[in-house]
Amino acid sequence: MRGKRIYISPPIIGGDELELVGEAISSGWIAPVGPHVDAFEREFSARVGVAGAAALASGTAGLHLALKILGIGPGDEVYCSTLTFAATANAILYLGADPVFIDSDRETWNMDPELLSATLADAALRGALPKAVIVVDVFGQCANYAPILEVCARYDVPIIEDAAEALGATWQDRAAGTLGAIGVFSFNGNKIITTSGGSMLVSDRPEWVDKARFLATQARDCTEDNHYLHSEVGYNYRLSNLLAAVGRAQLRMLDTWINRRRAIFRRYVEALGDLAGLQFMPEAPFGQATRWLTCVLIDPDAFGADRQAVQKALEAQNIESRPVWRPMHMQPVYRGMRYIGRGIAEDLFGRGLCLPSGSSLSETDQSRIIGIIRTVPHRRARKRTTAPSLTSSVRDVEIGNERLAGPTIIGDAVVAGTPAVVQR
Repeated sequence: MRGKRIYISPPIIGGDELELVGEAISSGWIAPVGPHVDAFEREFSARVGVAGAAALASGTAGLHLALKILGIGPGDEVYCSTLTFAATANAILYLGADPVFIDSDRETWNMDPELLSATLADAALRGALPKAVIVVDVFGQCANYAPILEVCARYDVPIIEDAAEALGATWQDRAAGTLGAIGVFSFNGNKIITTSGGSMLVSDRPEWVDKARFLATQARDCTEDNHYLHSEVGYNYRLSNLLAAVGRAQLRMLDTWINRRRAIFRRYVEALGDLAGLQFMPEAPFGQATRWLTCVLIDPDAFGADRQAVQKALEAQNIESRPVWRPMHMQPVYRGMRYIGRGIAEDLFGRGLCLPSGSSLSETDQSRIIGIIRTVPHRRARKRTTAPSLTSSVRDVEIGNERLAGPTIIGDAVVAGTPAVVQR
């Protein structure tokens, strides 16, 4: 019998949301401006340690404005992590620019610094450097920023940090989202804190934050008689005062939610770590991950079942799980775009599964999930005695793994000797 539905990362209310939203309603400030928006920006800036922040309607809006502020336009190239949710790459297309997708490394699952360095060096020789690099911090962990910052500074290429999934994570002693020229966070309903929908654009350059606010409020110029004057195209991207009130309450709970998610991750490791063929997403030594989502790689030969079998077994018991992000260079909409890598992100997608990780996940529900996962190989072994139909899917994974040792792929070309290398 199927139990109650367990979602992968549902929103949680646990603080002062009702009080602050009630205050916003009673004050009459229910428009996309107001005192809670201003306070949320100040409190968020202080929390992550930046000069300024602009509260926006979505992470996608934040990425769009970040690219526009940096002057990205038609025909420009923007290097982008391939292992990410579509919003990251879509924002590049909004401005008529071309994404170039960079593969992941195995240490962080984020953009591979060696590949980025080699690609920038080649571009410099051709006089074709990108206008920006978007580095995505996936699943609550920062990329390996020391070499990324160094090589981008060498070629004077600005970094946009897509920290949509990584609020609260750290790289050394710095907060995720503060490592590039501009950082963007998401407050979508599945994130570690939520405003239902929304985001924050941050930067240590106040003029860029002011520009983001200006563009996000339809680019209204100030006039003496207060009429609307527009000298450039703007957008309706500001966060509402009501949602900002929710965000302020959620931000106060951030450390609590991080601690809960890290505890959930530890319980998964303690309960499943003895199973052959399961490998959890590593935590890089240079910082702390939030474990926004607990992600596991499944080796079908060693485990006795593939990622799809585990996902189906969980869904049969009304438990949501999802594959790791399908890389952007594998998406139909981006067919033909340049991709630089050796298939690491493809392998992570092929074998990776995101388990329920919400801050409200109870130990009882987590034990239920763990129990189902532990039984999957035994179920599959019994099925194999009458229907050994997994050979082809296992073989595909093996072929994928063998391909990882091959040369780097750049678009449709193969270049020997080049260094190896999720809603907004």
